[in-house]
Amino acid sequence: MDSVNIFSYFDYQKYLRDCYEFKKQQNPSFSYRYIGHKVGIDPGYLVKVFQGKKHIANRSIPLFVKLLGLKKKETEYFELLVLFNKAKTNTEIKSYFEKLLTYAEINEILVEADKYEFYQKWYYTAVRELIAISEFSGDYTYLAAQIIPAITPSEARKSVELLERLGFIKKGKKGIYCVTARYITTGDNWRSIAVRSFQKETMKLAECSLDTIPKEERDVSTVTITLSKKGFEEVRDRLAAFRRELLEISHGDYERDTAYHINLQIFPIARKSPKRRKK
Repeated sequence: MDSVNIFSYFDYQKYLRDCYEFKKQQNPSFSYRYIGHKVGIDPGYLVKVFQGKKHIANRSIPLFVKLLGLKKKETEYFELLVLFNKAKTNTEIKSYFEKLLTYAEINEILVEADKYEFYQKWYYTAVRELIAISEFSGDYTYLAAQIIPAITPSEARKSVELLERLGFIKKGKKGIYCVTARYITTGDNWRSIAVRSFQKETMKLAECSLDTIPKEERDVSTVTITLSKKGFEEVRDRLAAFRRELLEISHGDYERDTAYHINLQIFPIARKSPKRRKK
């Protein structure tokens, strides 16, 4: 398994899948049935684990470690990797992820730590969007004052330094910064998890906007409906399509002068329990 570097993964299921494919190339008889026998897991369930649909039990971790022939440091990383992917609360997710970063190689740590940090403050994206629509050449006091609500000049400077390290912005020949790409997506699985902190911050901003932003400059509305599982899936698909439409509108708007956060939210607030059997 020397050619599959575990420290480049933040998804243990993808790591197992890649290990399987690598081993399969070496030995065509290597199968799910063989792995299942070694780790005591039904082959059918094992397939779902590799597909990312199921998780392995914590008691199975030592068996996978033995199967993969992992060394001490790799074993510790694999254990954290499983716990990180199974974590449910933001506190657990953040704790395990930061521990994982301490095991990665130096270059990997610097890149991933910066990417993780990008989702921890709402104003990093605000600064990036502002640079996309206005000329900025180093006046951090002015830049900070344009953010709503305003941030400090030191926070503005830190934002620019982070965005530049990540390659999201760059300085032009005349000293004026510009964005390197119009849009950013969360991409990897861990980033989708880390983005929860960012979403929580934007939700707080939306709440504050009710008292701080004039009504004619915002739009906050709520609708309460009941849906089946099929109806919920349809709403979620339409929200995804609407997000794409929003990007198209922004892309075609050549007079952009303001950066906005748009939160599209749908979550359950009550659920009917299954009918009880009559005695």
